[in-house]
This record gives sequence, structure tokens and C-alpha cells, in this order.
Amino acid sequence: MKSDIEKIILNLGRRSPFYLYLLLNISRVPSKEVKNIELSFTSNSKITLYYNPDWVSNKHPEFVEGLILHHLMHLINLHFLIKPKDNKDRMIWDLAMDAAINQYIPQLSAFGIPLNLLIEEGHGVDNERLFVLPPDWMPDKSAEEYHKWILQKMRELGRYDIAIIAQARENSCDSHTKMHQIQDIDMVLELTKSQLKKAFNLYGSELESGIKRLVELSISRPLLNWRDKIRHFAGVSEYGERYTTVLRPNRRYEQQPGWRTSHMARLGVIVDTSGSIIEEELDDFFSEIEALSRYMDTNFVLVQVDRAVNLEIRYSKGTYRNMEIIGGGETDLQPAVDYLQNKHHPEGIIVFTDGYTDLPIVKRRVLFVLSKHHNEEFKTQARKIYGRSSVVVLQ
Repeated sequence: MKSDIEKIILNLGRRSPFYLYLLLNISRVPSKEVKNIELSFTSNSKITLYYNPDWVSNKHPEFVEGLILHHLMHLINLHFLIKPKDNKDRMIWDLAMDAAINQYIPQLSAFGIPLNLLIEEGHGVDNERLFVLPPDWMPDKSAEEYHKWILQKMRELGRYDIAIIAQARENSCDSHTKMHQIQDIDMVLELTKSQLKKAFNLYGSELESGIKRLVELSISRPLLNWRDKIRHFAGVSEYGERYTTVLRPNRRYEQQPGWRTSHMARLGVIVDTSGSIIEEELDDFFSEIEALSRYMDTNFVLVQVDRAVNLEIRYSKGTYRNMEIIGGGETDLQPAVDYLQNKHHPEGIIVFTDGYTDLPIVKRRVLFVLSKHHNEEFKTQARKIYGRSSVVVLQ
């Protein structure tokens, strides 16, 4: 006997084989731990739809169908590529992403509240079914455009607290948290684009014009390049956000709470300065490291290594101008890896090298950034052991 969720998916498939094709490649798992429906990415990049069977059985099938489409539309629009800067920015992105997709889902737009009303009034509504829609004068825009509009509107109003609005949205939908917690994002992107392309080739002609345009944009979007991969790796190593606490006095204003960071960015960077590294490669390495420092909100630990650790510094913007390069000997990356793991316990380690050495044993998340003149054997071995997304080559 088919479950309620399978019956709903089959009914959806009768009306749209495009969506059914996508759902056939997504595992469905019942779980009492999710509130309603939740899309998640497993460690091997497979997409899973978790659903609460009690919630499904107590809701109208069309409403459940609408929420399934809601998650599929996030996938179609590649919203998992969006990386919020902090918790407040995540709330804004949640609103922007939902405004971009709910307008195409009739089952949800019937319960929709335009973004401008939510932002201008500064609060949610007493309604379990609150689904964000775009302002009436801004249809068919992307999440990026709605995100920009929200920020501009908040500046005009002089109000930046959207927690109540965001909570009302989460009560009726989801927090999108798992969407931004993908380990192998380039693999997920590649697989998603492949499935979208196959579904579109088979059934794209039957889609509504607006949705057809969204699918075409996603299919034509290029895969992540090496620079995107470095930025993403560094970005997901940052979890912290600042909050006030009376336990730490404010050094500027007496009798006011101070600030504490819940979890500082903990990124370790290793630069191979052995004799096999030529000046051009070092220039390329530090060009990317400097760009990384401008992308991140805080500094990070950098060590230079040939056969031993030669230098440790806290790297921040412009440090390269006065930094001495120490090395020139044989190559052994393991001492630098062990040094960072034992002393600094980083969330992630980026290794800049040409790969003419043994592959180190890394217990943290790792990204090897290889120079143009790299060792192919090192690249192959690193991808085999740490995953295909663990290596990028500077171009």
C-alpha cells in the first residue's frame, strides 16, 4: 500500500512529469524529527526529502504538494549555492529565496504575504501558513534581487531586526539551514544540473514559461571554478556571530554589556615554500591568499613549510607586503598539517603546493590548491582519498 506522500507525488507526476522525474532521483525518508518536509544533502551528495508522516496525513494533499514543489524550486534555482554571511543575513536570504519561488506555486501563493508588507510592518502575521511573496511591482526576480531590495528597504526604514518576520516564516515552512551545509558543493551542483538537464530535455516543453526560464538559467549556469571553490571552502569554515554579554564589560561604554564572538573563523593555510616552488607559483599563491583575506571577515593562521614549519603568522589584509619567505629545502607537508591541527584545531585547512611531495594525512576538512606546474600523481591521489572536490588547480 502506497504511503500518503507517494500518492501525492504520483498525483503531482500526472500533472507534471518534469517534477516527477526530479523526485525519482530524490530519496524519501519518513522522520518524526522534522516538522513537516525538509530537503537535505547527505555526505555522498545524494539528495533526500525527509517528511513527517503525521504532518502529511493531517494536511490537505494539495498543500503538501505545494510544499514539495517549494523544496524542488529551491533545488531548481540552485539556492544551495547561496552562502549567508551571518545569522541575520541568513534570515534575509530565507525571505528572498522564498519570494523568488513561491510566486510560481499556486498552492502556496494563496497564503502569501508580499515582502513589502512584511518589511514595512516589521512583524509577521498570526497564520500558520505564512508564505513570502515578492512585492506586487517586482515579479519574476531572482533571490539575489530580492535580497538586495530587502537590504535597501531596511536602510530606508532604519530598521534591521527581522527576527520576528523570519520566525513567522520558519513556523510555516523551514529554516533552510541544511541547504547551506553541503560538504561537496561542486558535486551537488554537477549532479543537480545533470538531472535538471535530463528532465528538461524530456519534459521541458510542458513547463509554464516562467518556470521554463528558471530551469534554462540554472542549466546554463557554469560549474564552480577554482576561485569559487576556494571562497566556498573558506566560507564554510566560518560559523561565528557576535552577541552581547554582561560577563564581558564594554571597554568603550561603562555599564554596557560587551561583545563576544561565539566561534571565531578557524582556517589554517599552509604555503609550500620548498625548493621546487618557483617565484611565479609563490606570486600566484599569495595573490589568492590576499584575495581570501579580503573575502573573510577575520584573519587566519598561515604557516610556511618546506621540510619543517618555518614561519607562523596571523594573516590579514596586506600582510604579504612585509612578509619574509623562508624555505628552499625539500618538501614535507605533514609537519605543517600536524602543527596546525595540534596547536590551532582549525575547522578547515587550505594547502598551497605544487604537489611534488607525499600526500599528508589530514584529519580536518582540507583543500589542496595546486599550481599550474603541479604533480598529476599527487592530484589523483588526493582526490581518491579526500574526495574529488578536495583539489583545485590555479589557472
